[in-house]
Amino acid sequence: MLSFLKSDKKPSDAPSGGWIARLKQGLSRTREQLNRPVSDLFRSHAKIDEELYEELETILLTSDVGVEATQFLLDDLRRRVKKERLEDAGQLKATLRQSLVDLLEPLAKPLDISTHKPYVIMLAGVNGAGKTTTIGKLARRFQDEGKSVLLAAGDTFRAAAREQLAAWGERNNVPVIMQEGNDAAAVIFDAIHSARAKGIDVVLADTAGRLPTQLHLMEELKKIKRVIAKADPSGPHEVLLVLDSNTGQNGLAQVKAFDDALGVTGLVLTKLDGTAKGGMIAAIAKTRPVPVRFIGVGEQQEDLHPFAADEFVDALFE
Repeated sequence: MLSFLKSDKKPSDAPSGGWIARLKQGLSRTREQLNRPVSDLFRSHAKIDEELYEELETILLTSDVGVEATQFLLDDLRRRVKKERLEDAGQLKATLRQSLVDLLEPLAKPLDISTHKPYVIMLAGVNGAGKTTTIGKLARRFQDEGKSVLLAAGDTFRAAAREQLAAWGERNNVPVIMQEGNDAAAVIFDAIHSARAKGIDVVLADTAGRLPTQLHLMEELKKIKRVIAKADPSGPHEVLLVLDSNTGQNGLAQVKAFDDALGVTGLVLTKLDGTAKGGMIAAIAKTRPVPVRFIGVGEQQEDLHPFAADEFVDALFE
């Protein structure tokens, strides 16, 4: 069933200054976990010594930065201290900030949807990560960029998921394709053909949440990807994994599992406003550097924004 759901709501502007303020507010818990202990540490040490490095290691690990990323940052910090001949511990905060920016910068690769039409984006993730909400926010963002969007209700397990997607479609004034009880791959297949026939720019394909340990459901995801390729041999053009930032280091295991199964091309980190585990992004950067396309710091449509390493680190250390 093809639903064209209308709304008279207008897109709202999201100025950069407003976003920076929301980012700082959204990362307040992670900043409290990381920035204050780091600042106190550097103030309490008159010189740079092994004790300082050991205490910094503890702070980074408890901020969910992860073992590999923590070791990388400490090694890089030692290198910079030696190269720049730093002696005062008070100088280290700016050095640590730059080291973290350099680590995260390779993840900051904006999504380019201009290469195909329709540009097919397949979304995956565990239950409750925020896939459907992310789809609604992405639809609004692409519309604000002047693109036409179609939503495919590929979560055929939960009626509530279809209803939620329909509500986002109505709010954003975009068509939604959904078929009760049908195979998810068939729904998305039909959506791609419909988008091509109507000249639509972007297809956002929802899928049911699943755990990486549910092997039969992971196989279904692989099938969906294969069927998308039958509808469009060049697709899917983006496989987005939606991660709940509250999962911390467990999120890294999700990245590995979904990447192994699907070849994930981008990440969306959601719910950064509700966690002190925002340091997980450093673990991803070091261990499984999949590009972070967007981060979310709230429930509003404008609270999803492309990831920028310098903005993120500034919000952590201010």
